[in-house]
Amino acid sequence: MEAMKPQRRLIVMRHGKAGDLPGGPDIERALRPRGRRDATAAGRWLAGRGVLPDLVLCSKARRARQTWQHVAAELGGAPRVVNDPRLYGAGADELLGIVGETGPDVTNLMYVGHNPAAAELADILTGETVDFPTSAIAVIGLALPWSELEDASTSARTAGTGALIAAWKPRDEAA
Repeated sequence: MEAMKPQRRLIVMRHGKAGDLPGGPDIERALRPRGRRDATAAGRWLAGRGVLPDLVLCSKARRARQTWQHVAAELGGAPRVVNDPRLYGAGADELLGIVGETGPDVTNLMYVGHNPAAAELADILTGETVDFPTSAIAVIGLALPWSELEDASTSARTAGTGALIAAWKPRDEAA
């Protein structure tokens, strides 16, 4: 059997550690200082490995947008960013559909959002369990076109067709 030759990469990132917002809407919760530090460290990790997105799909939640801002400050470049309201509260199946809308010109796509969807998305595509604390990242190599991913959760043909290229967690930084 021939090994998969990744033609595109999906960078899955969970937002940084957020604080509570007593009496306020969940979508407006902001990053805590630790969340800001971890998101900055995540950006340094991506930059150090040359993993730079062409397009970023970011949840509309304040904590996800702030996470991306801290990551972006470390990356350089100016990828197109879409703050998609569908990503807030989306499950893994919905994420696959949204990712599947990505044009063929995008080679490196980044999703910044929430658990459990981030972990489930990585699990579906790689066929393995990926640990996803806040600010965690999984870089998944894919040989399939984006448009074929939307069926990955239900199709034996596409589920597990990605390969976990790299993963990072904030506690990796402390090690």
